[in-house]
Amino acid sequence: MENNRIATLTLDDGRSIELPVMSGTLGADVLDLRNLQKLGMYTYDPAFFSTASCASQITYIDGDAGLLYYRGYPIEQLAKGSDFLETCYLLLHGELPTSRQLAEFNLKVKRHSMVHDQLARFYNGFRRDAHPMAVMVGVVGALSAFYHDSLDITNPEHREISALRLIAKVPTIAAMSYKYNIGEPFMFPRNSFSYVENFMYMMFGTPCEEYVPNPKLVRALERIFILHADHEQNASTSTVRLAGSSGANPFACVASGIAALWGPAHGGANEAVLKMLHEIGDISHVDEFMKGVKEKKYRLMGFGHRVYKNMDPRASVMRDTCYEVLQELKLENDPLFKMALQLEQIALQDPYFIERKLYPNVDFYSGIVLRALGIPTNMFTVIFAVGRTIGWISQWNEMIADKEQKIGRPRQLYIGATKRDYVPMQGRDK
Repeated sequence: MENNRIATLTLDDGRSIELPVMSGTLGADVLDLRNLQKLGMYTYDPAFFSTASCASQITYIDGDAGLLYYRGYPIEQLAKGSDFLETCYLLLHGELPTSRQLAEFNLKVKRHSMVHDQLARFYNGFRRDAHPMAVMVGVVGALSAFYHDSLDITNPEHREISALRLIAKVPTIAAMSYKYNIGEPFMFPRNSFSYVENFMYMMFGTPCEEYVPNPKLVRALERIFILHADHEQNASTSTVRLAGSSGANPFACVASGIAALWGPAHGGANEAVLKMLHEIGDISHVDEFMKGVKEKKYRLMGFGHRVYKNMDPRASVMRDTCYEVLQELKLENDPLFKMALQLEQIALQDPYFIERKLYPNVDFYSGIVLRALGIPTNMFTVIFAVGRTIGWISQWNEMIADKEQKIGRPRQLYIGATKRDYVPMQGRDK
């Protein structure tokens, strides 16, 4: 980081302060405001729209240009050429692995994929109809009660082991959440399968017959994991970092990230797309619906993005994947998919949507793909959490190793009552 330039802030009372201008390797410059409190002042930035909460080397987004890089690698290239565990290695360690490094990493993850037998009994404490994300928050948070041999967060080896355990065990916990919800027996992981194959086996396999993964469907889910692996300082990642800044263990931190992801404004977008399509009902109603969107009667889900003001770079990959999956499963005539294509066509041609940059985002297509794969809507956010775990743990690991890191403590603009004296009860009853 460079900070050899200075910006001067001058107040109307004549006081001034110099604020260093910091430059990263990509993206906008930032003002270092840490000395602003010398004036007895702080910044007011609700939702941190204009605040860099940390310095990071992991993920870069340029929303105007429609770019997403993992450690400098464009997401499109990784989704096309990489597999999920290779992407995990990249995010965690900063470089793409050699074949030997990747083989060792794969082996380590597989050795950690089972969960403690007593942890499996936790599921009996939940109602069968409990939302899988509620189960995920509880069970992932409980991992620290079983794997407390690697909780010294100042020890890099302990952080590495905890990262491996989370990458390996979260898919197992997720699949068990699904099986418990539908009343089927848990399927233990099999080391003969790849990471994504194993997850699909634990989700859809039964003891009654041999499970044979479909390579095209495995690849589709692999892409979903890669595309969702990290996304800079979003709400759940910021939650993980803030929790971690207190020194909390990584399992608790990731559980806090899962809780934040559960919010419909964050992890529920692809589920909202399917709900919207069901509410439209038929392709013949699409034009009327889009007219209603313009008149502010309806909300158009799966279009536009908080960060991307151009095309979501993940969307084109997911669009191609959507076609591949539906073709493989002979679902090209699926009514929901036809409605989705009609919505997409209108949004890409109508000046109203073009001017507002309401392009289809990754969630628009991923919900259709997940539905085609046989994953129920209440598991959509769980799938998101499985893919995002590597991002959370990589960001947490980077934060712990950062020498500038301190416990998070945002300020506030107080707008409540000024000082007032306590009035006894008898005085309040008059």
